[in-house]
Amino acid sequence: MKLVVGLGNPGRRYLSTRHNIGATVIRAYVKEQQINFKYVFWQKAFIATIKKDEGIGGIIALPLVYMNLSGTVVSRLVKKNRINGRDLLIVHDDMDFPLGRIQVKLGGSSAGHNGIESIINYLGTEEFCRLRIGIGRPTPKTEPADYVLSPFTTQEQQRLGEVIEHACFAIDFWLKEGIDKTMAMINKRREGNNE
Repeated sequence: MKLVVGLGNPGRRYLSTRHNIGATVIRAYVKEQQINFKYVFWQKAFIATIKKDEGIGGIIALPLVYMNLSGTVVSRLVKKNRINGRDLLIVHDDMDFPLGRIQVKLGGSSAGHNGIESIINYLGTEEFCRLRIGIGRPTPKTEPADYVLSPFTTQEQQRLGEVIEHACFAIDFWLKEGIDKTMAMINKRREGNNE
């Protein structure tokens, strides 16, 4: 069993913000797979289950708590389903990459991301998989907290479809092939600025 979690803040005001790109990708992936979310009250999350042709089971989760409380939802799901770190994929925004670039990795610090920090604290480990989606950096005059809670510009929105499609492919590949093959496949296909 594998678990994929998309990070974001609940509520309409945050729906289209940069910080919510993880949740946006998860919604797109569930729609693409033609499966449905179910609200699970005790979990404070929307949950969908997926079964690939190869017989690999997966849980797709969208927490309905604020970003800095993400660990509460993830830790409950991990314990209930006995998920190990290599079978947990967190989908989240990343200011270190330009819009259009994604990276899959295993382990590492939170790099200041409140959602990842919460998950590390609740799980007691950094050893889990991440799908990092670039959202670009703010200008020197813009506070990072304001930047991540701002919507994408009109120009950026023209690229979002491509970014989301690429991220959905990465999730699907990870579910089928695991972290090592996914890192080899996705990380060599760098986009945005060709970094």
